[in-house]
Amino acid sequence: MIPIRDSIPGERLPLTTISLILVNIGVFIIELLAGPRVEELITTFGVVPLRIVTEWQNPQVLMTLFTGMYLHAGWAHLIGNLIYLGVFGNNVEDRMGHGRFFIFYTLSGMVAWAAEIVAVPQSSIPGIGASGAIAGVLGAYLLLFPRARVEVLVPLPLIFTTFALPATLVLGGWFLIQFFNGLMTLNVVTQTGGVAWWAHIGGFVAGMLLSLLFRQKRPAYTSPYDI
Repeated sequence: MIPIRDSIPGERLPLTTISLILVNIGVFIIELLAGPRVEELITTFGVVPLRIVTEWQNPQVLMTLFTGMYLHAGWAHLIGNLIYLGVFGNNVEDRMGHGRFFIFYTLSGMVAWAAEIVAVPQSSIPGIGASGAIAGVLGAYLLLFPRARVEVLVPLPLIFTTFALPATLVLGGWFLIQFFNGLMTLNVVTQTGGVAWWAHIGGFVAGMLLSLLFRQKRPAYTSPYDI
């Protein structure tokens, strides 16, 4: 299922969400222009759990917890992440404000990487992608707008169809998929790359908790979907 829109009209231009989308696209273009040096770029600025564990006192190594959020492994990786950010980010930004939302997004992403490091501390494979931070946005959305509905695109053989589903079902189901896949990776001794399930789990939980701190006490507008 691919989310394409939600039932909550935005009240303010989501400047931070738009900026994050543009920055992620811009960085990916830089990756494409890097050509054969892209692997060096990813190794330098991606999150390598073993390097974080052994060199945590090095500020440049710790900075990868931030820079790793803006690198992507391909067009599908980038577009998939940005679809979720575009659908759910604007309303969360509405409830937090532009600057607070950026801080929230960044902290969610860093906590997400921390969760992945705890899960696979010996991995020497660079972790990249905005999905941990975006998982935080999903967690916040679920907590802030539990009565919202999300229209999803379901690709079936030869046709595409859409359904409007409760946000609790779409996002709760998404989290359960991440959680069960994460559990299955705990017994894997050798890390071979792939989806950073524990970054998704950690980001989602962090987003729910951080939303309690970052949401505005008195929202700028009243929505029937607010808690």
